[in-house]
Amino acid sequence: MRLVVFDVDGTLVDSQHLIVAAQAVAFGEVGLPAPERHIALSVVGLSLPQAFRRLVGQDGPIDELSERYKQAYNRLRQDPENEEPLFPGMADLVERLHASEGVVLGIATGKSRRGVDRLLDHFGWTDWFVTTQTADDAPSKPDPAMLRRAMAEAGTAPDSTTMIGDTTFDIAMAVAAGVAPIGVSWGYHRPGALYGAGAVTVVDDVTALAALLPVAPERGV
Repeated sequence: MRLVVFDVDGTLVDSQHLIVAAQAVAFGEVGLPAPERHIALSVVGLSLPQAFRRLVGQDGPIDELSERYKQAYNRLRQDPENEEPLFPGMADLVERLHASEGVVLGIATGKSRRGVDRLLDHFGWTDWFVTTQTADDAPSKPDPAMLRRAMAEAGTAPDSTTMIGDTTFDIAMAVAAGVAPIGVSWGYHRPGALYGAGAVTVVDDVTALAALLPVAPERGV
């Protein structure tokens, strides 16, 4: 059995507009200037306390920012214009992996349990992932706890597990867990940084990613 674990933001879904907007609201509500876009996106993948600790320092209003961010994010996502679309080709890839014999799917993300459940329900994936690890369940990336729990729940070993992510936090987590890390270039950290963190390869599109995974044939083939 092979376990394929996906990060969410920046890997499966393009949520950058919503993340930056929610951060801007949270910072404004606590009277602080919002970080520039590239800085705001640089912490995607971490749990909220870890992310805001990097943005404002250990002595900053971390708890208040985290709470206000969650509230702003949930408000903003009610607007149909603030859609979190899947990256091109991801819907088909997940479907093909789900249909592949001997493959099980997992998620390891800095999103909340509520956010992950909502995403899985929205895309009809509720029963497709045998393990979903969130910021509510385990220490923040790059701690390997999420992947270790995912492997325990799926019944797989590190040498039969692959982690797919767009940030150095994803890659470092996989390395610490002894899992093969594949980076994607369409997310929030640059390929050079992903290789530097230990990615075995970095792909530029879903076609290249699918070629590295044990997927079922494309529909109609």
